[in-house]
Amino acid sequence: MSTPEQSSKTAKIGMIGLGVMGENLARNIERNGYSIAVWNREPKKVDEFVGQLVGHEVIGAHTPEEFVKSLERPRKAILLVKAGDPVDWTVNQIKPFLEEGDIIIDGGNSYFMDTERREKSLKAEGFNFIGSGVSGGEKGALWGPSLMPGGDRAAYEQIRPIWEAIAAKVDDGPCVTYIGPGGAGHFVKMVHNGIEYGDMQLIAEAYDLMRTVLGMSATEMADVFDEWNRGDLESFLIEITAQILRVKDEETGQPLVDLVLDKAGQKGTGKWTSDIALDLGIVTPTIDAAVDTRNLSSRKEERVEASKQIKGPERAAFSGDRREMIQAIHDALYASKICSYAQGMNLIRAGSNAYQWNIDLGECARIWKGGCIIRAQFLDKIKGAYQSRADLPNLLLDPDFNAFVEQSQPNWRRAVSTAIQSGVAVPGMSASIGYFDTYRTANLPLNLTQAQRDFFGSHTYERTDRPGQPAVHTEWEEMLKKG
Repeated sequence: MSTPEQSSKTAKIGMIGLGVMGENLARNIERNGYSIAVWNREPKKVDEFVGQLVGHEVIGAHTPEEFVKSLERPRKAILLVKAGDPVDWTVNQIKPFLEEGDIIIDGGNSYFMDTERREKSLKAEGFNFIGSGVSGGEKGALWGPSLMPGGDRAAYEQIRPIWEAIAAKVDDGPCVTYIGPGGAGHFVKMVHNGIEYGDMQLIAEAYDLMRTVLGMSATEMADVFDEWNRGDLESFLIEITAQILRVKDEETGQPLVDLVLDKAGQKGTGKWTSDIALDLGIVTPTIDAAVDTRNLSSRKEERVEASKQIKGPERAAFSGDRREMIQAIHDALYASKICSYAQGMNLIRAGSNAYQWNIDLGECARIWKGGCIIRAQFLDKIKGAYQSRADLPNLLLDPDFNAFVEQSQPNWRRAVSTAIQSGVAVPGMSASIGYFDTYRTANLPLNLTQAQRDFFGSHTYERTDRPGQPAVHTEWEEMLKKG
């Protein structure tokens, strides 16, 4: 329980959930000058945390009532608990002790429609609910994450000074902005995670091309990723890839990455991104390929057996210019990355339009420049693209991105075709170039698809020689009989 001295104090804000993210975000908040109260279902966690911060502005609470009473009004309580039912359970634990105007902030990876539901329900009871994406992992939470808050604008203004204080800082401000009402913040965080899936898949494919086709060692690949991180691919994920490739296993002396089982886990946000993209009619093949590959990676035993029974092409030693192929892989990675971000930004726009959130795409790119997992140099270019043209239909139509993709096409195609000829799977790069080629094609073969639909299902079609006219149906078999 809190001491008598503690019980007479109140904190500016509270934290529920003292996992790694909750603890680190709480430390970040207190370090930036805001007193904080903490509560966890396990009292021992509370006592341990408070004990580590003796002399700091931290109040420990052992019950929901004690926690709520330790907060200044209007109360501001952050939830960092597992998404789903635990969020509703936690809200119900503290709700009896809240008063009108108090603010609950869900900082976890909740599904945006759950956030919409919670926000509406709590508003009807007089409370404010903010769904705030928090990206950056445990280090970001401690030293400055990227924050994506959504909900009632007036409620956000009450936490804005804290959010701006704890967010990562870049050249054009803190990495936080008001995203929009309802579940807008968690929607943007979800898409951010989908883009993250795509980024990681594309980097893995670049690594595999160097490893399998070029036969490069981990140290050689680390040097390449270090070089790339000093250029237009500069990013957190490229940086840590180089670092990972340099770590040696203490027992065997082998590169530790070679001893990591090739089964990639996931928490569902990538799948959510693919699902809502289908619902909104937005094409996200690079992200979808990343989700699919993680799913297929989990079938390790089946893949091992398949590798024994299904033979691919014979792989001859690479005989070309290795530096040229590394450059081709670089260009394929960057061009595919542009396609992946184009898909993600278009999905954010579609969600904004569907739910009337009025999301600023340029601001989304800006707040991802620091703190978050996908932070990268080229996000500044994305911000600039949307500042120049807010209604830009696709990043591929931005002059700068278009120019790069245009000049990188030969290398992009060379890298992907080399992978295919060598039997190396590059589903992300393949999906990206397929997206690119489909998007830039004025006349797709889907005229045949629509004709088939009309043939077997009388679904009708529009005629190219009669633009604007009503769709028509043809009795195709009858036409054949007429010759």
